[in-house]
Amino acid sequence: MLLFLDVDGPLVPFGATDRDYPLYEGPAAVAGGHPLLRRVDPALGRRLAALGCELVWATTWTDEANAVLAPWLGLPPLPVVEWPDEDGPPGPLHWKTRPLVARAAGRPFVWVDDEITEADRAWTAVHHPGSALLHRVDHRHGLTEADFGALENWLSAARR
Repeated sequence: MLLFLDVDGPLVPFGATDRDYPLYEGPAAVAGGHPLLRRVDPALGRRLAALGCELVWATTWTDEANAVLAPWLGLPPLPVVEWPDEDGPPGPLHWKTRPLVARAAGRPFVWVDDEITEADRAWTAVHHPGSALLHRVDHRHGLTEADFGALENWLSAARR
């Protein structure tokens, strides 16, 4: 099971203030103390890994997600979705939707992002033969207990 993970919004909440997370120690400090890291709860890495999915960065951070975020979260380097140079045809569909469905190649997947709309869900339902959960996260709060509950419930049902 794939889990495509966006960074800005789900991991870096835009409504959050900087925090002093005591769990952080490690090589990400070498990354120059990226200014957004203080908004990212390092415990999210354990929670994401516990979902039992193949985690894939689906973010414009691209390789920087592995250089900066993965160490902060205690995750190994993850595969990164390479985005096309063009956003695709104009319309209500998010520019990530087509590339993520193509990358899933029929496999079940979860996509966690703060910009998912009903248009993305409808298009995926028609164009993706496998099961898929497009889970929208509130960008003001990032991933919450309620989000993890929804992900865990869907994954449990999808694995049956």
